Amino acid sequence: MYYSPTIVQFAGIASKSTALALSLVTSGLNAVGSILSMLCIDKYGRRKLMLLSLIAIIICLLTLTGVFYQAATTAPPIDNVDTLSFGANATCQAYLDAPNVSSWNCMKCLKAECAFCANTGGNHLPGACLAETKEVRAVCGEQKRVWFSDGCPSKIGVLAVIVLGLYILAYSPGMGSVPWVLNSEIYPLRFRGICGGIAAVSNWCANLIVSLTFLSLIHALGAAGTFLLFAGFSTIGLIAIYLLVPETKGLQFEEVEKLLQKGFNPCDCTNPKADEEKASTCK
Repeated sequence: MYYSPTIVQFAGIASKSTALALSLVTSGLNAVGSILSMLCIDKYGRRKLMLLSLIAIIICLLTLTGVFYQAATTAPPIDNVDTLSFGANATCQAYLDAPNVSSWNCMKCLKAECAFCANTGGNHLPGACLAETKEVRAVCGEQKRVWFSDGCPSKIGVLAVIVLGLYILAYSPGMGSVPWVLNSEIYPLRFRGICGGIAAVSNWCANLIVSLTFLSLIHALGAAGTFLLFAGFSTIGLIAIYLLVPETKGLQFEEVEKLLQKGFNPCDCTNPKADEEKASTCK
């Protein structure tokens, strides 16, 4: 959510205002997903919503991995003549120092902390790798060319924006809201306050870690590698929830405590008040 505009720009949307507008759509989808959670949580159960949510999240993250990998491997190449036509002062210094500029493309240019000035004939044609300054950007704009500083032009960039929206729709009704409900139901009364506090602090600490490291991970691993890493962590979460988290729908606090004391088994359908949804997951 915090980096939605940045992710949209990674997908090849050069305009910051357009990227910001598209990120507002994801915020609206988050609200829609929260409403869906309110309607579905008592009908389908906590456990099933979280499992389905994580499965959809993993699919979306893997799709984003593929989209950004394709964008990186098919990024427009750098035209040496076009680049040098802007003058040495406007050209990316790392590009000037590189021993083999023929291998450079837009993605390599951005990793060198420079910017890509697209070809006048089209954003997907060879362009120039220039220093990222306001003056050079203005010169690029005067030639009616598009300036890319956060992501490269991609023919399937729109797909990344769509999948990002689907990710929000997958996250908000499940992993975005259900854990807070489950957190209020699963602890014995004598431990509910402190355990709820620990869970909340853990959530926001993890949130902080992701927020602080996201751009560094993008720089080190690339967008595709970063989303693949997140897909791996989500898979671990899916396995942990399947093995460790019971269904608490329709159970009293005392029944939840007895269930946990007995030891939860994901394929044991003899728990008290086992509902039809829980039974179906054990088949």
